[in-house]
Amino acid sequence: MITTFLRTTRTAWVAGFVLLAAGCRHAPKETPFTNLFPQDGVPKGWLVRNWADVKDPHPGGGVWKVEQGILHGSNPRGSWLISEKEYADFILEFEFKLGEQGNSGCGLRFPLAGDPAFDGLELQMVDPRYYGSEPALPEELTGGLYRAVAPRKQLFRPLEWNKYEIACQGPWVKVALNGEVILEVDLDHETKKPKRHDGSDSTPVKDRPRQGHIGFQELSRGGSQVEIRNVRIKELE
Repeated sequence: MITTFLRTTRTAWVAGFVLLAAGCRHAPKETPFTNLFPQDGVPKGWLVRNWADVKDPHPGGGVWKVEQGILHGSNPRGSWLISEKEYADFILEFEFKLGEQGNSGCGLRFPLAGDPAFDGLELQMVDPRYYGSEPALPEELTGGLYRAVAPRKQLFRPLEWNKYEIACQGPWVKVALNGEVILEVDLDHETKKPKRHDGSDSTPVKDRPRQGHIGFQELSRGGSQVEIRNVRIKELE
């Protein structure tokens, strides 16, 4: 339950949902949860963009579709499904399932240009077998903020449905996977410059946007696409 997920911790996430610590005097106003993919078919209010730079359309003409309530990643791979709307402070919940070489991600607060993993935040969703014999860093596995912050532990269930509960408010990001908190971070303290895929330094997490788009990535190999269901969001004002 979300109230359990956001129970009081050292960051003082209280008042039923979210209340930040030091200096925060009032709980944020809450809006109801909104189902982000209420209808089957091509999602309305969403854009399909290129994996490497979301300012560009997907070169393969990839299409994401909802079928029987389940969102299926694009074929061909290498795309982001991006919300037209921007979000700042929110609670986002969804379930996801990956194949043996599945690789996806949930983009948080990123702009409509650049790579969400390095110009916003990407919460990783990947089956470790995707990497083959190449060793993966802890922050490149499920539950990590990609190449920036590692999760406390690995709770990913291969080939099964997994559930994320994500809370973002100001500099605080808190994530539960399958009912257990695996990541809790104050972005203001994250000064490391994660390496981009070309080896160059990216912007430190502390300096990345606190408002932007959300989205889902499709990078799976082997012909299987990520499956996502029960996606809902509650904005915090």
